[in-house]
Amino acid sequence: MSSTAELLKGAAELFPDEVVTTAHVRHLDLPQGAGRFALITLDNGLDHTKPTTFGPQSLARLDAALDRVAAEAEAGEIVGVGLTGKPFVFAVGADLKGVALLKTRDQALAIGRGGHEVFRRLAALGVPTFAYYNGAAMGGGVEAGLHCTYRTVARQLPAFALPEVFLGLVPGWGGCALLPNLIGADRAVQVIVENALSQNRMLKGPQVYELGIADAIFDSADFLEQSLLWTSAVLRGEIEVARPEPDRGEAWDLAVERGRAFADSKVHGAAPAAYRALDIVAQARNGDLRAAFDAEDRALADLIMGEELRSGIYAFNLVQKRGKRPAGAPDTSLARPVTKVGVVGAGLMASQLALLFVRRLQVPVVLTDIDQERVDKGVAWVHEQIDFLLLKGRITQDTANRLKALVTGELDKAAAFSDADFVIEAVFEEMGVKRQVFAELEAVVPEHAILATNTSSLSVTEMASELTRPERVVGFHFFNPVAVLPLLEVVRAERTDDASLATAFAVAKQLKKTAVLVKDAPAFVVNRILTRFMGEVLRSIDEGTPVEVADRALAPLGLPMSPIELLELVGPAVAHHVGGTLHAAFPERFSVSPNLDRVVKAGKKTFYVHDSGKPELDPEVAALFETGDTVLSEEQVRDRALSAIAEEIGLMLREGVVAEAQDIDLCLITGAGWPFHLGGITPYLDREGISERTVGARFLPRGVASVPES
Repeated sequence: MSSTAELLKGAAELFPDEVVTTAHVRHLDLPQGAGRFALITLDNGLDHTKPTTFGPQSLARLDAALDRVAAEAEAGEIVGVGLTGKPFVFAVGADLKGVALLKTRDQALAIGRGGHEVFRRLAALGVPTFAYYNGAAMGGGVEAGLHCTYRTVARQLPAFALPEVFLGLVPGWGGCALLPNLIGADRAVQVIVENALSQNRMLKGPQVYELGIADAIFDSADFLEQSLLWTSAVLRGEIEVARPEPDRGEAWDLAVERGRAFADSKVHGAAPAAYRALDIVAQARNGDLRAAFDAEDRALADLIMGEELRSGIYAFNLVQKRGKRPAGAPDTSLARPVTKVGVVGAGLMASQLALLFVRRLQVPVVLTDIDQERVDKGVAWVHEQIDFLLLKGRITQDTANRLKALVTGELDKAAAFSDADFVIEAVFEEMGVKRQVFAELEAVVPEHAILATNTSSLSVTEMASELTRPERVVGFHFFNPVAVLPLLEVVRAERTDDASLATAFAVAKQLKKTAVLVKDAPAFVVNRILTRFMGEVLRSIDEGTPVEVADRALAPLGLPMSPIELLELVGPAVAHHVGGTLHAAFPERFSVSPNLDRVVKAGKKTFYVHDSGKPELDPEVAALFETGDTVLSEEQVRDRALSAIAEEIGLMLREGVVAEAQDIDLCLITGAGWPFHLGGITPYLDREGISERTVGARFLPRGVASVPES
């Protein structure tokens, strides 16, 4: 086997553009005469907005620092070694840019082994080692600390996680082996699998301590000073760190079983990472760390060479990079300030928008509706939600008082909006109603005010067509629930000008939304794709395929919910309305399901009942159905739905609905919750050969969201 230095040298040659993390060694005398101490600080030389990562050269720098302190420990010159990070950041794991460049399994195996070989030295120095989690710690950063003898954590630390499973990897530098042996399998499964698959949920400093990952917790203001005092006390025997022995009996097996059930509920077996991680946790039960580390190496190598990980990295980069720099957005200098917001409507959607605007922009927000009762109800709902935030400790009493004072209601649009800079309508989804609202608004708002519509499917151009100044109208389509789904489709109508569009993007950024520029085309992006795929599922049911068969058809993709569950979430009436809009625009591809029409006319809001604890078709809905006798298999329904999606995406790209396929994927990830392991959808369609079969070419070049050719 190659030496660590050789492994890392070979890997470094593949990744010449690595942002290198140095490992600075400095020496100090511990308080109260505890002895000479070596402190290693991980730092990439950039500020906290560019977190410290581990690529091959970075691991080599840490390895060299450990050579130095190992020699000092052997010579009796130091009594311990500490590991910490630059301000606000400990370290956030492997550099994913480098992972994406790997072309062979041997290269992938070298990365796993190289990380293990370096980090394992922290446990074998001959003197106690201490990790001081001073700031954000993720992935390999967390794992470096797990190899140390002791750990402290900053109370104000905002983000601590093992996110690998979320991306399609396993914690492969010790996480799967060490964490369950430190805090028990039950808690380790929570951190490794459950948190990762719950939209990459982060731990904060106090949780890290409560879980037993850290042995002590100190305030950030004097974190390092207090950590060194604590280190001194430990080394002098004044403090003894007691850790409960993990339960290696039935509880370990039950934790792994729970993790598998949780993974099934989230990815339905469609992505392998969670299951590989749980296999290693199960293997680590006997405490044989060497065997578990070898299993981590093998899992890392297999997953790095798998398409799900490449899709996961692609999706991660879309959200973190493209999502923050929207393609096609005008120059930000054109944006106008927004000091007051108007919301037309006071129903649930409008009230959610009012809450979001007041929380993020902290400017006056005024709601209107057709009668005082509705206005009062909408304002009361926003105030109630602010009180809930206060109860949860998310905001202070002063903030709650200020936010509630900023949200008001007013029946008279002229009084409400005469000084508003940005007015958004969230009224009934009917063109005549929306055109009337815009006509009323244009008569009362200032010359510079932006008029935005939250329409989900209607033409923004047509909505603005009778206005004197249609250039200030933009589509601003949120997804429900507004507080949860990040996507905001920003629609440029035919006459929308750059200043209005720039202002819309600036507001979207203040709202902390992922804004994607879309052309004014029927149903824009997400609803167009979902309606097309839903239409194929409903068509198969109309033709005679049992509902439960059609509903299971997409399960192998690991989508967040089945087609019928999605239909129920959206609401049959809303889905039927959007379907009708698209049928009118594209009758040859979008059909209106006669059975869905009957369900809507009967006033049914769901297809399933849950009386037995599992979903079953509501007998009243079944009685409404009239079907043919063509019964398809799950595979046939899935192929039909995916081919339809591929065709629709091809047409959307040809029409210029978005700039590139990447924007389609970004929309599905952030607006519909489609999983990272699919990369949205186009990487999956490419790797299954559906793109080429349906539209004659891949949507993405080989090597983008897929393993590059070696």
